Amino acid sequence: MAQKRFSARIYGRVQGVGFRFFAREVADELGVVGYVRNIADGGVEVVAEGDETLLEEFVDLLKAGPRSAYVSRVELSWGPPTGAYDRFHVKL
Repeated sequence: MAQKRFSARIYGRVQGVGFRFFAREVADELGVVGYVRNIADGGVEVVAEGDETLLEEFVDLLKAGPRSAYVSRVELSWGPPTGAYDRFHVKL
């Protein structure tokens, strides 16, 4: 299984709706590592590493978001993993 990394910026109604904690829960269930944080422009940034198939599933779930969120746009870029993370965490 190929290991990959993605960096995503997610826009819409994604702050103040539990999106970061949703992302951490899903990442933990899938076994991917990295982080999620709010960004100043009103979006959410997610960086994740793991098995490519699991990361693709993670992206699909992030596009849906938690029930109270509305995702209007996802900017996504893929690359090789860095190995910099040992778990998935919420950056404040």
